[in-house]
Amino acid sequence: MTKPIEPTERVLCVITTIARPTECIKHLHSFCGSELDGLIVIGDRKGPDQFPLPHADFHSLDRQSAMDLRLAKMLPENHYARKNLGFLIAISDGAQAIYETDDDTQPTSAWKRRSQFQKALPVEGQKWSNVFNHFTHEKIWPRGLPLDELGCTDVKSENECLADAPIQQGMIDLSPDVDAVWRLVFGHEVYFNPSPSILIQPGTWCPFNSQNTWWRRSAYPLMYLPSHCEFRATDIWRGFIAQRCIWELGCGLVFHGPDSIQHRNIHNLMTDFKGEVSGYLRNQEITDRLAALKLLPGESNVAGNLVRCYEDLCEIGVFPDQELPLVKNWVSDLESCLQSGGINDDATRRAA
Repeated sequence: MTKPIEPTERVLCVITTIARPTECIKHLHSFCGSELDGLIVIGDRKGPDQFPLPHADFHSLDRQSAMDLRLAKMLPENHYARKNLGFLIAISDGAQAIYETDDDTQPTSAWKRRSQFQKALPVEGQKWSNVFNHFTHEKIWPRGLPLDELGCTDVKSENECLADAPIQQGMIDLSPDVDAVWRLVFGHEVYFNPSPSILIQPGTWCPFNSQNTWWRRSAYPLMYLPSHCEFRATDIWRGFIAQRCIWELGCGLVFHGPDSIQHRNIHNLMTDFKGEVSGYLRNQEITDRLAALKLLPGESNVAGNLVRCYEDLCEIGVFPDQELPLVKNWVSDLESCLQSGGINDDATRRAA
């Protein structure tokens, strides 16, 4: 039986946006007070000055700059990686589970808070898994799967296990997170089957993103989104590093059936394609490099393993050297947030 989330656990959602409350976020916000304890919204230079939802803790760029966090002074503006500050705020606010999503993704009636322990069917035995194959017969793959691995197959057990899953991702209907190649060639609406959850076991890679993702405390260091790479690579490369590090916890990655719909914001598909080229060319190299790394086991080594992964990927030019100070300051800020009772900022001090 799945271990339930304890009623006393604090569950917070983190998003970043440059828009006023979308219909998707208003719908997500309706879960506050039941499945969610609050919504942390990170703005940016292009975004609004206010975010009028009662359970939303909105952080404008000015408020972010006033935070007592090293990372707040270093992150680039108009960049998705500012979401890192939302993670730190949630952690400092005592979240035992963090749900991250985007402002164009709407939960359905199937959406609910998720326990760290999940019944799932294990998948193993291959280098790559296309998890979408376990939820649909469509020819479709997740963004980040190498193009030369589109025909990959895996072996799924018929026996469920109870998986310790500090990172979990749900399928998204209508417009799932696929790459520009799929959208340019196929580009139609997709609906997944409500199949049993899938456990991608250590040693097998599967891309995951930031659209419909749950994180637990043991994996909090791995939430870090890099700044010095293409926007279309930041959450995918984050995901590869996170997978490699949770292998050292004896954990795999759990994917569950659809519980959200994406009403995708306007995108230029050729611009998306250009931003994905670095991934098409380097995802195999990145995962090979990460798989060969000697990391240390146990939860106490997760943050150190994260830094080691970035050091190695900087050595081969996946990230420039400018990424390392951000990673190290993320770790320092994270340690402070795990120990503190809140993040000070000038706006909070003035209000007090």
